[in-house]
Amino acid sequence: MAFASSSPASSQLRSSIASHQLKAAWRIGSTGSSDQRLVPSAVAFGKLRRKKMAARPIYAESERSHLLVPLEASTVASLELEDNSSIEVEEDYERLAKELENASPLEIMDKALEKFGNEIAIAFSGAEDVALIEYARLTGRPFRVFSLDTGRLNSETYKFFDEVEKHYGIHIEYMFPDAVEVQALVRGKGLFSFYDDGHEECCRVRKVRPLRRALKGLRAWITGQRKDQSPGTRAEIPVVQVDPSFEGMDGGIGSLVKWNPVANVEGQDIWSFLRAMDVPVNSLHSQGYVSIGCEPCTRPVLPGQHEREGRWWWEDSTAKECGLHKGNIKQEEAVPQLNGNGNGNLPTNGSATTAADIFNSQNIVDLSRKGIENLARLESRGEPWLVVLYAPWCRFCQAMEESYIELAGKLAGSGVKVAKFRADGDQKAYAQQELQLGSFPTILFFPKHSSKPIKYPSEKRDVSSLMVFVNALR
Repeated sequence: MAFASSSPASSQLRSSIASHQLKAAWRIGSTGSSDQRLVPSAVAFGKLRRKKMAARPIYAESERSHLLVPLEASTVASLELEDNSSIEVEEDYERLAKELENASPLEIMDKALEKFGNEIAIAFSGAEDVALIEYARLTGRPFRVFSLDTGRLNSETYKFFDEVEKHYGIHIEYMFPDAVEVQALVRGKGLFSFYDDGHEECCRVRKVRPLRRALKGLRAWITGQRKDQSPGTRAEIPVVQVDPSFEGMDGGIGSLVKWNPVANVEGQDIWSFLRAMDVPVNSLHSQGYVSIGCEPCTRPVLPGQHEREGRWWWEDSTAKECGLHKGNIKQEEAVPQLNGNGNGNLPTNGSATTAADIFNSQNIVDLSRKGIENLARLESRGEPWLVVLYAPWCRFCQAMEESYIELAGKLAGSGVKVAKFRADGDQKAYAQQELQLGSFPTILFFPKHSSKPIKYPSEKRDVSSLMVFVNALR
């Protein structure tokens, strides 16, 4: 805003306003305009340099009209500093993450909203992320919420969105996939192509790209990522970080800050909090759903299953991510793999790694590659065998370890041999081609008088269900 008058009174007013605006730019949590610029050498150490300028209005560019629009700040005019001066402040988010490592989710949420004001938003998935909204409400600060509507959500999830808006008196800012991209995907490959060639392409069109557009209108975002959510992929999530994958308002990798207030909270504690605060929850949770996504790709989990096993259940455990948090996902090559002799692990990035084995019991036979090949070749066996194909790093295999060991104890001396075969790494291709391995764990029953093993078809891996399977075949 420029001042036309040059009178002493107007000059004094201009000086007063400029001084006030400069102070506002320094105020923690100010919703005034600010400008972040990426400093490559600093980002490598988790730092982000923020250039605070009073001269730039928020979301002034017309080409950003399709992005997340602030609720009130879009009508606020900015004031120009006469000398166009700016002050650079370097934020060290690695240091801040360490400082907040033992902080409560409420403290972390308060700090996030304080620092970024109207330039940060909560990513709400329609599942237990409602805890984030409740924490934001408890801070007493204004907050924004956005969600990705893929067009394939359950009707219960849409009803939940409406309940949340009414309960908190907010308007969720929805982001939708590009209609042309969705049309091209469906026309070219059909409505359910992900069952055949993986979910990544569909998620990229319906989720990742809309998210990318949304984040282009922000300087920071808040997610519900937890370390205990996904098998081997989210174990090192910091509570705050410079986002390694997505770009913020100023563009360029490193221009966005990502807050994960519940990173260190376990799922059961999230639910204790939701019950204590008596907030709305998605009705799908009462039907066995824990991790909720699109309707064709989500189903309830059963006893003995990890929560993420209800997502993309037809794929291996290492693939159960959609790409929204790819910067926090460990690469598959970092997962322990079996070496050629059946013991230990392949070197990863030039150094050997170890993975604690599972299903260790005197009642469970540890089959080598030669051992299971011999077992599979026999057309007549002295006794039937129950074999689990597993990978020790697989969270789903770990989840059924207790029940499988208990089952082996019950079957001890019954005439049924219980065994395990580690089928990852070098053995995976063989297990897929010869042993019907689809995902971990796979359970096979080798009958007494049949060469072909029978694959356990159910997702129920409790002792009773497995015992029914064995008793029906032996």
